[in-house]
Amino acid sequence: MIKRIVKMSFQPDKIDEFLNVFHQARPHILKMQGCNSVELFSEDDMPHIMFTLSEWNNVVALENYRKSELFINTWKRTKVLFAENAQAWTIKPIKETL
Repeated sequence: MIKRIVKMSFQPDKIDEFLNVFHQARPHILKMQGCNSVELFSEDDMPHIMFTLSEWNNVVALENYRKSELFINTWKRTKVLFAENAQAWTIKPIKETL
């Protein structure tokens, strides 16, 4: 299992437009093979900064999504709304050996 965190900073007047894009895409993302969850968060004091947190079975499932028409079209609609470039991290749990 891996998680993908994407930090996005939006132009303040584009927040509602992004929310529409996200809410349209989310059900389709959840149907992607290997996707377990997709959540959207905003920075408490700066609502134009948002994060998506998604959980995937493995890196292959995430990469298949990132190569899909769904991702390509959603990203195209999203990135034009940014105030600055997005940042993304793929993370996995650390297994403790104690």
